Amino acid sequence: MNSIIEFQDVTLKFKIFFNPNPTLKDTLLSFTGKNDAKKKKTQDFYALKNINLTIHSGEKVGIIGLNGAGKSTMLKIVAGIYSPHYGQVIVRGKVTPLIELGAGINPEYSGRENIYLYGAIHGLSPQQMREKEQEIVDFAELGPHIDVPAKYYSSGMYSRLIFSIASMTNPDILIVDEVFAAGDARFVQKAMNRTLELFDKSKAVLFVSHSLSQVEQICNRVLVLNQGQIVNDGLPSEMIQYYQDEIVTKK
Repeated sequence: MNSIIEFQDVTLKFKIFFNPNPTLKDTLLSFTGKNDAKKKKTQDFYALKNINLTIHSGEKVGIIGLNGAGKSTMLKIVAGIYSPHYGQVIVRGKVTPLIELGAGINPEYSGRENIYLYGAIHGLSPQQMREKEQEIVDFAELGPHIDVPAKYYSSGMYSRLIFSIASMTNPDILIVDEVFAAGDARFVQKAMNRTLELFDKSKAVLFVSHSLSQVEQICNRVLVLNQGQIVNDGLPSEMIQYYQDEIVTKK
């Protein structure tokens, strides 16, 4: 099998800031040296640490772990939202991210105008977006609101617009993060069906979900993340059992 994504010793860290809004008293004490407890103003937090991973064409990879394990961070690195501090990520193909769905949407623009804005951001021509426009409008089910500025949308309308635009692609690599979590039940099912169609069309899939049943149903490989590291990697049923026994019950 051909490798389509490679993580090579990838590490990503963030800084945690202590007391980012000090009081006047804190500031004065820091000058006198009497505020020892707050001298340490920052601390490094490793969101991912020494990740080595190869994903091949044809793999649908689920990523599971507790909140803060590094799941979404891993997807954002593949999508190019974050860059690692150390190591490198090699991505061979066009990435379609169904994550951070609000990115690239201007609330001052109408839904229809946002269709073209999203396309421009992702390298699609106006002609390509014109060909997709009516399909996006129909899928979003916004009716006349498609020509209303997005800032007036309800959260459900906003979600429908964003998902409808983002999912009208033919991806090489599809990355999905809890895309079924929001919206009314009927549209959530509709969105899931659309995403499953994209899964079948994609060369590779990375899928983050807290629904272990969805992960087992959709994926043919699962990674277990804990504290920014891959602690296990294998068949879905085995990895889900490991996660429940070794991570969830011992937290």
